[in-house]
Amino acid sequence: MKMPDIAEVAKASGLPASTLRFYEEKGLIESLGRRGLRRTFDPAVIERLSLIGLARMAGFSLDEIAAMFGSALTVDRDLLAAKADELDRKIRELAALKRGLEHAAACPAPNHMECPSFRRLVKIGAKRARKRSKPLSR
Repeated sequence: MKMPDIAEVAKASGLPASTLRFYEEKGLIESLGRRGLRRTFDPAVIERLSLIGLARMAGFSLDEIAAMFGSALTVDRDLLAAKADELDRKIRELAALKRGLEHAAACPAPNHMECPSFRRLVKIGAKRARKRSKPLSR
């Protein structure tokens, strides 16, 4: 079976060659050699790139993906369960935010800051922003 070169893999995967080279540096994929100046890959790299894309969609970092997949494509089930729980929390947060925004859009109050529901939404947003920001070190 013909080993596709980096241009063929880029076209088949929809990823730029620079991303493929970066993934190779991170240990996510491996080239098998070269054809002229172009890297060549096992045809199975397309499936691996699809798995990487799925993991990225789920919110895994590239380092987490590299650790999880290793060379054998074995998946840490505990890590998957933890990520599923994290996504459930995020879905609940986003659903609550959506409801708040819908309320704000339809709220009859003349000024949004006069609406108790909108003010609660603002407080939640401020609290989350404080959690995400880190104090500057001196």
